[in-house]
Formats: sequence, structure tokens, C-alpha cells
Amino acid sequence: MADAKRLFGLKAVVTDAGGGIGEAIVRTLIKQGAEVLAVDSVNSGIETKFKSVRKVHTAAIDTNAADGATKLGSMASEELGVVDIVVCNVSPHTGSPIAAGDEEGLGKLLSRKSDLVSAICDQMLPMMKNSPAGRIIIMGFNRSVFSKDCSDGYAKSEASIADLTRRLAADIAQFGINANYIQLGAIMTPDSRRIFTSDKDLRDYCIQRSAAKRLGEPVDVAKVALFLATDDSVFVSGTGIIVDGGVSTT
Repeated sequence: MADAKRLFGLKAVVTDAGGGIGEAIVRTLIKQGAEVLAVDSVNSGIETKFKSVRKVHTAAIDTNAADGATKLGSMASEELGVVDIVVCNVSPHTGSPIAAGDEEGLGKLLSRKSDLVSAICDQMLPMMKNSPAGRIIIMGFNRSVFSKDCSDGYAKSEASIADLTRRLAADIAQFGINANYIQLGAIMTPDSRRIFTSDKDLRDYCIQRSAAKRLGEPVDVAKVALFLATDDSVFVSGTGIIVDGGVSTT
């Protein structure tokens, strides 16, 4: 029972929380005693998703919009006042998987992701500076965002998130806040399910590449996010954890 309610009294903001990884993280944080502002787009059903769940506030905000981060900041201030944990789970890519050689598309994708994360963190930091347990957790790209032959682009996406996280961690260390990222493998979310259904070669490739020989589930990611949200990660900052089932050597 020593680990029960490990986040009791802490307040968290989770974006893209209407399903998949975001929803799993919200439910995991709530079980550990956190109060959560769960945010997703207008058509995500976020306002009814957690209707019967105590200590969950919901907001329909498109974080991809130009004023999305500003609206998120205002809502977090209104609903929570103080913010201890921020999970930046933003997905700027909604089209077909990025193909090998599409450097322009890849560049735009990585730049957009960096801009979204930075804008959200800028809004959250004023509410986190007085937190005794400030944690920022950044989600990398799902492997389904990249085609089977675009392993180089996938690697570049992690390098981009890693660089962003290191710079952020250095800037916020003075406030006792840490920042880390989770590099996703092939996780079965509503978006990736759509992609894997239409591209079974990519699905099979991801399964065979994993030592676990399966696709990941949102709860696999949520468990790692919980570690990064608790005091267990107090001396961990500017780094990442890969959640991909391990890469098979066979």
C-alpha cells in the first residue's frame, strides 16, 4: 500500500486526451490521486469521455490552432491554478505516413511539433514555478507516422525531440522542474489503427521489428509516463525512455 495515491494533491495537464495514449495517461494519473485537466479537439468527444470520472476537468481546445496554447494556458489557470505535471502529447501529423526521401515533409513535421511543444510549455511554466514536483513529459512520434522504408526519418524525429527536451530541461532546472521525453514505438492508437489497417506491410514490419512481437498498447506508455510524473524521476531530466517492445535482433 506504500505506493497508493503517489500523485495525491498534484495537478496535471494532458493534451490529446480524448483517446489512445492521452486517455490512458489521464486514467493512470487519476488512479494515483492526481487532479487532471484533459484536453482535446472539439470533435474528439473529450467533454463526455470522462463524464463520470472524479477530479477530471475537460476542455475542447485545438492545440494545433494558432491560439491553442494560449487558450490552454487560460483554461489551466482557471481550472487548476497551479500545475505540477504537463504531458505534451501533440500530434501535428494526420495524413499518410512520411515516406523515405520526403525531407520537406519531414522537416515541416518536426518543426511543427517543436513549435507546439514549446508554445504549450511557455504557457504552463508560470503555473509550474511554485510546484514542489514540476514534471514535463513530451511524447515523441508514433512509428506509424513513418512508412516502412522511413527508418531514417523516425530516427531523426527522436533526435529532434531529444534536442528540444535537453534545451528545455536546461532552461527550467533553476525552478526545480524536470523535462523528459518518451520515444514511442508502434503503439495501437485510433490514428495508428487506421494506418495499420490500410498498410498491413507497415503493421507487420513493426511487429517483426519488436522483440516483444506485438504492437504496443496505450497503457504501456502510460506506465512509463507515471514513472516520469512521480518522485521516482526526481533526478532524471533531459533524457528519454524508448517504449517500443525492444528491437529484435533475429
